[in-house]
Amino acid sequence: MLAPAGARNLFVAGMTAADRAGFVAQFSGALEGILQVVREAGGSPTDVGRLTIFTTDLEAYEANLKPLGEAYRERMGRHYPAMALVEVVRLVDPKALVEIEATAAIPPEAP
Repeated sequence: MLAPAGARNLFVAGMTAADRAGFVAQFSGALEGILQVVREAGGSPTDVGRLTIFTTDLEAYEANLKPLGEAYRERMGRHYPAMALVEVVRLVDPKALVEIEATAAIPPEAP
C-alpha cells in the first residue's frame, strides 16, 4: 500500500481482547480495537497499511483459518494490508492468545 501524499501516519499499539473466550473471539476483539482507534483518528479500514499479529498458539491460528477469515472480512472487507504473523512464547497479558498492532495512513482530508 502506498500512502497518499500528505497522509498522517497512525501507529496503533498492540491490542488484545483477553477478556473474550477463544482464539477467534480474541482475534476479532483485537482487530475491532485497532479499527476503533483508526476510526477515531478519522480513518477507515482501507487506511490500514500494516498489521502485525502476534500469537502464542500458531496451531490454534491454523486450525481456525476459515472463521478467522470470516471475522477479518467482516471488519476489513476485501482490504488486505501488508501483514505478518509471529508466534511468540507469551504476551504481556497472560490470558491473551492474540495481540495485533497496526500502522495506518490517514488521508489528509480526514478530520
